[in-house]
Amino acid sequence: MKFSLLLFLPALLFSQRLEISDGAVDNQVFQRDNEGIASLNLSGAAQGLNGRALEVRATGKHGVLPGKDWSAAGKIAANKWTAKIDLPTGGPYRIEVRSNNIVQSVNNILIGDLWVLAGQSNMEGVGDLVNVEPPNGLIHSFNQSDEWVLAEEPLHLLPGAADKVHWRKNKEGQPERYEGQRLLDFIANRKKGAGLGLPFAAEMVRYTGVPIGIVPCAHGGTSMDQWNPALKEQGGDSLYGATIRRINLLGGKVRGILWYQGESDAGAKSAPVFQDKFEKLIEAFRADTGQPDLPFYYVQIGRFINNNNPNEWNSVQQSQLAAESKLKRAGMAPAVDLDLDDLIHVGTQDLKRLGRRLAKLACYENFPRNSGCPQLFRGPRPATAKFSGNILRVAFHSVNGKLVSTGRISGFSIHDSSGTMLPAIFKAEVNPASPNEVLLHLIAPPPEGATLRYGAGKDPSCNVRDQADMAVPVFGPMPIER
Repeated sequence: MKFSLLLFLPALLFSQRLEISDGAVDNQVFQRDNEGIASLNLSGAAQGLNGRALEVRATGKHGVLPGKDWSAAGKIAANKWTAKIDLPTGGPYRIEVRSNNIVQSVNNILIGDLWVLAGQSNMEGVGDLVNVEPPNGLIHSFNQSDEWVLAEEPLHLLPGAADKVHWRKNKEGQPERYEGQRLLDFIANRKKGAGLGLPFAAEMVRYTGVPIGIVPCAHGGTSMDQWNPALKEQGGDSLYGATIRRINLLGGKVRGILWYQGESDAGAKSAPVFQDKFEKLIEAFRADTGQPDLPFYYVQIGRFINNNNPNEWNSVQQSQLAAESKLKRAGMAPAVDLDLDDLIHVGTQDLKRLGRRLAKLACYENFPRNSGCPQLFRGPRPATAKFSGNILRVAFHSVNGKLVSTGRISGFSIHDSSGTMLPAIFKAEVNPASPNEVLLHLIAPPPEGATLRYGAGKDPSCNVRDQADMAVPVFGPMPIER
């Protein structure tokens, strides 16, 4: 009898099983609340443990977290269990559940802020994969296959995405997802794909120490119509629907959205209605996340080595600038002064600068009491242009320190009432007595109805910024006062 019991005991233990099936996975980043806490609701299956007590705890790099040692989480019933644990900002953490000395865990959990990357190719990232932003253990990515991984370039991987809207079309013209060796070969052969998301996150971590979860959702070549919130019900068959689906998978709340788009809307029909569609998109994101003050930071489109539709290109840029003053909890980072890696895509090294510019905007507005966050203005924004004594004084507000340039100031132009550029400026300088002003020395008084522009055309040479590397945006036509 005793011998039979000994034989039976290993079989009994083997039949006992505990699994974590929902609520957290390895490498996941959870959005913290306003108190810096994230509540994790774990659940799972069990076998041979009905009626047994379940316990949960959390550990970090220094051992068990204060107040988070083994604590009762209820009992296992009907081969199922649930447990809740609140965790503070930080990590990486290891969360363990146990019953009858059987322990299961999820690892490398971070509590911090989730940032969505959305828009078209310059947000997707087409920078050369050379000297890219290195990975950081406090930055993870919810990749487009809906898996949490350490964030590293390239962040976007459209052919392997979970959502059909991102798939490439096969020879029959049907969307097809890359999988297995085909996907691995695609990844191995990539030469481009660096973006601004990882540099943004790295700068935010440097400023605040708060872990970041990146949610890449951008898709190259897409227009505002393709991002139409009215297509939300199509789910993963639409860009907006796919993005909302992914946000909901992560709990429905995020810290903010980073947006870089507009190039595809610089046409005769689309440019005049761009601003209205853009503002409605922001409203939709805020409504669908239940966050009326959801931070939204975006990039003013930069340069394009192309001569088609220059007026419409500038119209989109001006709409982006105009929207900034209307929107709450939103800010814009100019890109017109940055180098390209091809005819339209910002280069890898200047994508790092652009990511840092967005981080400065986000830090200033979202961490006003954090001593590590630079307390900065948004960067130079045009205020007035006043002509007197053959000098046009261009004043800016929101300047950090003073205006600066690399080499001779360039980017300003005078246009007559018909919009024709005039040969007018022979010298430009920062006013020594008022470093938020640029003095434009003109060969003659501008004609009646003349206007000032900065960054006119699709490939201007612009180089004015402030001492925090926040650039002057494309603007104009701006009336000239006398």
